[in-house]
Amino acid sequence: MNNTDNSGMLTAMFRDRDSAERAYNEIRARGYDKDDVNVIMSDEARKRHFADDDADDTTELGNKSLEGTGAGSAIGGTLGAIVGAIAAIGTSVAIPGLGLIVAGPLAAGLAGAGAGGLTGGLIGALIGAGIPEERAKVYESGVKEGNIVLGFKPRSAEDARYFEEHFQNNRGEHVYY
Repeated sequence: MNNTDNSGMLTAMFRDRDSAERAYNEIRARGYDKDDVNVIMSDEARKRHFADDDADDTTELGNKSLEGTGAGSAIGGTLGAIVGAIAAIGTSVAIPGLGLIVAGPLAAGLAGAGAGGLTGGLIGALIGAGIPEERAKVYESGVKEGNIVLGFKPRSAEDARYFEEHFQNNRGEHVYY
């Protein structure tokens, strides 16, 4: 573990929907609430990974990403499983100017930034959550490339070790704690 900044946030980036959903489902299976999990993806990633879902093939992570894309939102299209998982989180936000969908505790920080403060908003929100700037930039460019970033605060060192290993075993990249 390399938690030199004591952020308490465990983050990982996933290149595909299946690995991101496995990681998300494992967090939930270990007793974490949907509101504990941050999910960050670009609107393009949402469209690429989740636009072809049928209504029967939904997952909690899929439902989570719907919430910020409801009626009146600037983001449209068919929404699927991981997208729906974002909807299940209490706080999520679609940010059309940046083309991002963010759910979880980080969404509140981004929403609070307001439209005028969104330049560099993702990096700022990640840094505010205790992620070092260098790591935040890696995640931002990964999200722009279509990857999905998950993050949450483990309740114990044991959970942190467990999830670091679990994320790495499920094709998580840039796992950081």
